[in-house]
Amino acid sequence: MAERDPNRLASGEPTGVGGDGNAAADEFAVARAVTAADPVDSEPGPAPSPVPGAALLRRWGPGGTGVVAALAALVLLVIGATAGIALFAGDGAPPAVPTADSVDAGFAQDMIVHHRQGVLMAHLAERQSDDPEIQRYAYDMAYTQTAQIGQMEGWLALWGLAEIGSGPHMAWMTVGGHQHGGGSDSPLATTGLMPGMATDDEIDTLKSLHGKDSDVYFLQLMIRHHEGGTPMMEYAARRATNSVVRNFAQQMLVAQSAEVRDMTTMLHQRGAAPIPYTAPALPGG
Repeated sequence: MAERDPNRLASGEPTGVGGDGNAAADEFAVARAVTAADPVDSEPGPAPSPVPGAALLRRWGPGGTGVVAALAALVLLVIGATAGIALFAGDGAPPAVPTADSVDAGFAQDMIVHHRQGVLMAHLAERQSDDPEIQRYAYDMAYTQTAQIGQMEGWLALWGLAEIGSGPHMAWMTVGGHQHGGGSDSPLATTGLMPGMATDDEIDTLKSLHGKDSDVYFLQLMIRHHEGGTPMMEYAARRATNSVVRNFAQQMLVAQSAEVRDMTTMLHQRGAAPIPYTAPALPGG
Protein backbone atom coordinates (compact mmCIF):
# COMPACT_ATOMS: atom_id res chain seq x y z
CA MET A 1 0.00 0.00 0.00
CA ALA A 2 1.20 3.52 -0.79
CA GLU A 3 2.40 5.56 2.20
CA ARG A 4 -0.50 7.56 3.54
CA ASP A 5 -0.48 10.98 5.17
CA PRO A 6 -2.28 10.56 8.51
CA ASN A 7 -3.24 14.25 8.44
CA ARG A 8 -4.95 13.95 5.10
CA LEU A 9 -8.72 13.72 5.09
CA ALA A 10 -8.98 10.67 2.97
CA SER A 11 -12.34 9.56 1.99
CA GLY A 12 -14.05 11.00 -0.19
CA GLU A 13 -23.41 4.96 2.42
CA PRO A 14 -26.50 -4.81 9.07
CA THR A 15 -28.70 -4.41 5.88
CA GLY A 16 -28.10 -3.17 2.39
CA VAL A 17 -29.22 0.17 1.06
CA GLY A 18 -32.39 0.49 -0.89
CA GLY A 19 -33.44 3.25 -3.24
CA ASP A 20 -33.94 5.91 -0.61
CA GLY A 21 -31.08 4.85 1.63
CA ASN A 22 -33.40 4.42 4.63
CA ALA A 23 -31.86 1.11 5.74
CA ALA A 24 -28.39 2.56 5.94
CA ALA A 25 -29.73 5.78 7.46
CA ASP A 26 -31.49 3.80 10.21
CA GLU A 27 -28.39 1.73 10.96
CA PHE A 28 -26.22 4.84 10.96
CA ALA A 29 -28.62 6.58 13.35
CA VAL A 30 -28.48 3.61 15.71
CA ALA A 31 -24.69 3.71 15.64
CA ARG A 32 -24.78 7.38 16.59
CA ALA A 33 -26.88 6.63 19.63
CA VAL A 34 -24.31 4.23 21.07
CA THR A 35 -22.62 5.50 24.23
CA ALA A 36 -19.67 4.16 26.15
CA ALA A 37 -20.79 1.84 28.93
CA ASP A 38 -17.41 1.08 30.51
CA PRO A 39 -16.14 3.47 33.18
CA VAL A 40 -12.86 5.14 32.42
CA ASP A 41 -10.04 3.51 34.35
CA SER A 42 -8.02 5.72 36.64
CA GLU A 43 -4.88 3.77 35.78
CA PRO A 44 -2.75 5.01 32.89
CA GLY A 45 -3.72 3.44 29.58
CA PRO A 46 -1.48 1.36 27.35
CA ALA A 47 1.50 2.96 25.69
CA PRO A 48 0.68 4.80 22.46
CA SER A 49 0.68 2.54 19.45
CA PRO A 50 2.13 3.50 16.10
CA VAL A 51 -0.80 1.70 14.49
CA PRO A 52 -3.87 3.97 14.14
CA GLY A 53 -6.84 2.33 15.80
CA ALA A 54 -4.78 -0.25 17.71
CA ALA A 55 -5.52 1.25 21.12
CA LEU A 56 -9.15 1.42 20.15
CA LEU A 57 -9.18 -2.26 19.29
CA ARG A 58 -7.59 -3.14 22.64
CA ARG A 59 -10.09 -1.20 24.71
CA TRP A 60 -13.31 -1.48 22.73
CA GLY A 61 -12.76 -4.62 20.66
CA PRO A 62 -13.01 -4.98 16.87
CA GLY A 63 -16.33 -3.15 16.74
CA GLY A 64 -15.06 -0.20 18.75
CA THR A 65 -14.89 2.19 15.86
CA GLY A 66 -18.67 2.21 15.78
CA VAL A 67 -18.62 3.95 19.16
CA VAL A 68 -15.87 6.36 18.20
CA ALA A 69 -17.45 7.13 14.84
CA ALA A 70 -20.82 7.73 16.51
CA LEU A 71 -19.36 10.15 19.04
CA ALA A 72 -17.27 11.82 16.34
CA ALA A 73 -20.34 12.26 14.18
CA LEU A 74 -22.15 14.15 16.93
CA VAL A 75 -19.18 16.44 17.47
CA LEU A 76 -18.58 16.92 13.77
CA LEU A 77 -22.21 17.78 13.15
CA VAL A 78 -21.71 20.76 15.45
CA ILE A 79 -18.36 21.55 13.83
CA GLY A 80 -19.90 21.26 10.39
CA ALA A 81 -22.67 23.66 11.33
CA THR A 82 -20.20 26.10 12.86
CA ALA A 83 -17.78 25.89 9.98
CA GLY A 84 -20.74 26.21 7.66
CA ILE A 85 -21.11 29.82 8.78
CA ALA A 86 -18.31 30.41 6.30
CA LEU A 87 -20.84 29.58 3.60
CA PHE A 88 -22.47 32.89 4.37
CA ALA A 89 -19.25 34.91 4.59
CA GLY A 90 -18.33 36.71 1.43
CA ASP A 91 -17.38 40.08 0.06
CA GLY A 92 -20.12 41.95 1.90
CA ALA A 93 -23.31 40.80 0.20
CA PRO A 94 -24.61 37.54 1.69
CA PRO A 95 -25.03 34.83 -0.96
CA ALA A 96 -28.40 33.30 -1.57
CA VAL A 97 -29.21 30.28 0.59
CA PRO A 98 -29.26 27.14 -1.60
CA THR A 99 -32.74 25.92 -2.39
CA ALA A 100 -34.03 22.35 -2.17
CA ASP A 101 -33.49 21.82 -5.93
CA SER A 102 -29.99 23.30 -6.02
CA VAL A 103 -26.80 21.43 -6.89
CA ASP A 104 -25.43 22.34 -3.46
CA ALA A 105 -28.32 20.75 -1.57
CA GLY A 106 -28.66 17.76 -3.89
CA PHE A 107 -24.97 16.95 -3.67
CA ALA A 108 -24.98 17.12 0.14
CA GLN A 109 -28.14 15.03 0.48
CA ASP A 110 -27.10 12.31 -1.95
CA MET A 111 -23.50 12.16 -0.78
CA ILE A 112 -24.69 11.66 2.80
CA VAL A 113 -26.56 8.55 1.63
CA HIS A 114 -23.59 7.39 -0.44
CA HIS A 115 -21.16 7.95 2.45
CA ARG A 116 -23.35 6.15 4.99
CA GLN A 117 -23.00 2.95 3.03
CA GLY A 118 -19.26 3.57 2.75
CA VAL A 119 -19.03 3.92 6.54
CA LEU A 120 -20.99 0.70 7.00
CA MET A 121 -18.73 -1.26 4.65
CA ALA A 122 -15.58 0.14 6.24
CA HIS A 123 -16.83 -0.76 9.71
CA LEU A 124 -17.60 -4.32 8.59
CA ALA A 125 -14.19 -4.63 6.95
CA GLU A 126 -12.31 -3.47 10.03
CA ARG A 127 -14.26 -5.79 12.32
CA GLN A 128 -13.86 -8.87 10.12
CA SER A 129 -10.25 -8.45 8.99
CA ASP A 130 -7.17 -10.04 10.52
CA ASP A 131 -4.89 -7.74 8.53
CA PRO A 132 -3.61 -4.63 10.38
CA GLU A 133 -3.21 -2.77 7.08
CA ILE A 134 -6.87 -3.30 6.17
CA GLN A 135 -7.96 -2.44 9.72
CA ARG A 136 -6.02 0.83 9.60
CA TYR A 137 -7.33 1.70 6.18
CA ALA A 138 -10.95 0.90 7.01
CA TYR A 139 -10.74 2.80 10.30
CA ASP A 140 -9.38 5.89 8.56
CA MET A 141 -12.03 5.71 5.87
CA ALA A 142 -14.93 5.29 8.30
CA TYR A 143 -13.72 8.16 10.47
CA THR A 144 -13.12 10.50 7.52
CA GLN A 145 -16.44 9.83 5.82
CA THR A 146 -18.25 10.24 9.14
CA ALA A 147 -16.58 13.64 9.47
CA GLN A 148 -17.67 14.61 5.97
CA ILE A 149 -21.24 13.49 6.70
CA GLY A 150 -21.19 15.81 9.73
CA GLN A 151 -20.08 18.74 7.59
CA MET A 152 -22.78 18.18 5.00
CA GLU A 153 -25.47 17.74 7.64
CA GLY A 154 -24.31 21.03 9.16
CA TRP A 155 -24.78 22.83 5.86
CA LEU A 156 -28.26 21.41 5.35
CA ALA A 157 -29.26 22.42 8.87
CA LEU A 158 -28.06 25.98 8.22
CA TRP A 159 -29.98 26.08 4.97
CA GLY A 160 -33.15 24.78 6.63
CA LEU A 161 -33.25 21.70 4.38
CA ALA A 162 -33.86 18.02 5.11
CA GLU A 163 -30.97 15.56 5.20
CA ILE A 164 -32.70 13.39 2.61
CA GLY A 165 -34.24 14.97 -0.46
CA SER A 166 -37.86 14.33 -1.36
CA GLY A 167 -37.18 13.75 -5.05
CA PRO A 168 -35.25 11.08 -6.94
CA HIS A 169 -31.57 10.69 -6.21
CA MET A 170 -29.33 12.72 -8.55
CA ALA A 171 -32.21 14.79 -9.94
CA TRP A 172 -29.95 17.79 -9.28
CA MET A 173 -27.54 16.54 -11.95
CA THR A 174 -29.38 17.80 -14.99
CA VAL A 175 -28.43 19.17 -18.37
CA GLY A 176 -31.13 20.54 -20.63
CA GLY A 177 -33.80 19.14 -18.33
CA HIS A 178 -32.56 15.57 -18.54
CA GLN A 179 -31.81 13.84 -15.24
CA HIS A 180 -28.46 12.15 -14.89
CA GLY A 181 -28.62 8.42 -14.26
CA GLY A 182 -32.21 8.08 -15.37
CA GLY A 183 -31.66 5.77 -18.33
CA SER A 184 -33.27 2.35 -18.33
CA ASP A 185 -29.86 0.70 -18.02
CA SER A 186 -28.68 2.77 -15.05
CA PRO A 187 -28.40 1.45 -11.47
CA LEU A 188 -30.67 4.25 -10.30
CA ALA A 189 -33.44 3.24 -12.71
CA THR A 190 -33.17 -0.51 -12.16
CA THR A 191 -32.29 -0.87 -8.46
CA GLY A 192 -32.91 2.52 -6.89
CA LEU A 193 -29.21 2.69 -5.98
CA MET A 194 -26.88 5.50 -6.89
CA PRO A 195 -23.92 4.48 -9.09
CA GLY A 196 -21.29 2.35 -7.40
CA MET A 197 -23.38 1.45 -4.37
CA ALA A 198 -23.56 -2.13 -3.16
CA THR A 199 -26.79 -4.08 -3.33
CA ASP A 200 -28.43 -5.73 -0.33
CA ASP A 201 -27.06 -9.10 -1.47
CA GLU A 202 -23.52 -7.71 -1.76
CA ILE A 203 -23.70 -6.20 1.73
CA ASP A 204 -24.94 -9.55 3.07
CA THR A 205 -22.04 -11.30 1.35
CA LEU A 206 -19.53 -8.87 2.88
CA LYS A 207 -21.04 -9.48 6.33
CA SER A 208 -20.56 -13.25 5.88
CA LEU A 209 -16.86 -13.10 5.05
CA HIS A 210 -13.82 -12.99 7.32
CA GLY A 211 -10.08 -12.68 6.96
CA LYS A 212 -8.57 -12.34 3.51
CA ASP A 213 -11.89 -13.06 1.77
CA SER A 214 -13.45 -10.10 3.56
CA ASP A 215 -10.42 -7.90 2.78
CA VAL A 216 -10.57 -8.61 -0.94
CA TYR A 217 -14.33 -8.18 -1.25
CA PHE A 218 -14.27 -4.96 0.77
CA LEU A 219 -11.58 -3.48 -1.48
CA GLN A 220 -13.51 -4.50 -4.59
CA LEU A 221 -16.77 -3.01 -3.36
CA MET A 222 -15.15 0.18 -2.08
CA ILE A 223 -13.23 0.82 -5.30
CA ARG A 224 -16.49 0.60 -7.23
CA HIS A 225 -18.23 2.70 -4.58
CA HIS A 226 -15.67 5.48 -5.00
CA GLU A 227 -15.75 5.28 -8.79
CA GLY A 228 -19.53 5.44 -8.83
CA GLY A 229 -19.53 8.59 -6.70
CA THR A 230 -16.99 10.35 -8.94
CA PRO A 231 -19.55 11.94 -11.32
CA MET A 232 -21.39 13.49 -8.36
CA MET A 233 -18.20 15.02 -7.00
CA GLU A 234 -17.14 16.28 -10.43
CA TYR A 235 -20.55 17.79 -11.11
CA ALA A 236 -20.73 19.57 -7.75
CA ALA A 237 -17.15 20.81 -8.07
CA ARG A 238 -18.11 22.48 -11.36
CA ARG A 239 -21.69 23.59 -10.78
CA ALA A 240 -22.41 24.19 -7.09
CA THR A 241 -23.22 27.85 -6.51
CA ASN A 242 -21.27 28.13 -3.25
CA SER A 243 -17.47 28.17 -3.43
CA VAL A 244 -17.18 26.25 -0.14
CA VAL A 245 -19.28 23.40 -1.55
CA ARG A 246 -17.33 23.42 -4.81
CA ASN A 247 -14.02 23.21 -2.96
CA PHE A 248 -15.34 20.46 -0.66
CA ALA A 249 -16.43 18.37 -3.66
CA GLN A 250 -13.09 18.92 -5.41
CA GLN A 251 -11.06 17.93 -2.35
CA MET A 252 -13.21 14.84 -1.87
CA LEU A 253 -12.63 13.92 -5.52
CA VAL A 254 -8.86 14.24 -5.15
CA ALA A 255 -8.82 12.16 -1.94
CA GLN A 256 -11.04 9.39 -3.28
CA SER A 257 -9.08 9.17 -6.54
CA ALA A 258 -5.94 8.60 -4.47
CA GLU A 259 -7.75 5.98 -2.40
CA VAL A 260 -8.82 4.11 -5.54
CA ARG A 261 -5.15 3.89 -6.54
CA ASP A 262 -4.18 2.73 -3.04
CA MET A 263 -6.91 0.09 -2.88
CA THR A 264 -6.14 -1.19 -6.37
CA THR A 265 -2.52 -1.73 -5.31
CA MET A 266 -3.63 -3.46 -2.10
CA LEU A 267 -5.95 -5.69 -4.11
CA HIS A 268 -3.17 -6.71 -6.51
CA GLN A 269 -0.92 -7.50 -3.53
CA ARG A 270 -3.60 -9.95 -2.41
CA GLY A 271 -3.83 -11.65 -5.79
CA ALA A 272 -7.12 -10.07 -6.85
CA ALA A 273 -8.41 -7.39 -9.21
CA PRO A 274 -11.13 -4.73 -9.09
CA ILE A 275 -14.66 -5.57 -10.19
CA PRO A 276 -15.05 -4.43 -13.83
CA TYR A 277 -16.99 -1.16 -13.66
CA THR A 278 -17.46 1.98 -15.72
CA ALA A 279 -18.82 5.04 -13.96
CA PRO A 280 -21.68 6.88 -15.68
CA ALA A 281 -20.67 9.73 -17.96
CA LEU A 282 -20.80 13.19 -16.46
CA PRO A 283 -23.67 15.32 -17.86
CA GLY A 284 -22.45 18.05 -20.11
CA GLY A 285 -19.22 16.28 -20.92
